[in-house]
Amino acid sequence: MRTKMVAGNWKMNKNLQEGIALATELKNSVNTPACEVVIGTPFIHLASVAEVIKGSPIQLAAENCADKESGAYTGEVSAAMVRSTGATYCILGHSERRQYYHETPEILKEKVLLALKNDLKPIFCIGEVKEEREASIQNEVVKSQLEGSVFNLSAEDFAKITLAYEPVWAIGTGLTATPAQAQEMHAYIRSLIREHYGEQVADDTTILYGGSCNEKNAAELFANPDVDGGLIGGASLVAEKFTAIINAR
Repeated sequence: MRTKMVAGNWKMNKNLQEGIALATELKNSVNTPACEVVIGTPFIHLASVAEVIKGSPIQLAAENCADKESGAYTGEVSAAMVRSTGATYCILGHSERRQYYHETPEILKEKVLLALKNDLKPIFCIGEVKEEREASIQNEVVKSQLEGSVFNLSAEDFAKITLAYEPVWAIGTGLTATPAQAQEMHAYIRSLIREHYGEQVADDTTILYGGSCNEKNAAELFANPDVDGGLIGGASLVAEKFTAIINAR
């Protein structure tokens, strides 16, 4: 049985004190969830939030890590550093990292390998932009992203990956893929995994939906057989909304 999950991605929001307050609120409201709950915080929050959520069912993720192991890379944060804070997950390949910071498939391949080497479980993001969806090449785009960064892994290592499908045109726009569109793409992604790694790995891979998923549409999206949960942006910044999404899973 694959893991059902709701993961929050705070992005570049909340100062340290606000982040601690939100994590405390979530710890108090998330008691016996029916799915795995992960919160992805900015780097400076990780160690403090790890202390706050200790003993709770909430897991911690970084929003990124460096593509280098260590050394003279001013301003970078290595996978080993992330793991030392108590984080167990790392969000990689988010469309904002690809778009604004020009992260290539090769860079992301290195990040995935370093995350795995340091006992971090990647939440690896894939998805098409609006022009690619309009040109009906979303399948080719997603296939290329998988082949470029994670299909090089052994079946054993790939089994540690959680995928997050994020139609880029639906992130922060208020637009959302319809439940049918989400299911169609998730089923396609699972078929690609099946081709590469076989039936068992495909069945066991958790695939999240990300893209304006909120407390109002979560239940409908999560009802699809191949949608195993959500990677939540804006709604993860409000404890009440995030808890409602968790409960929808």
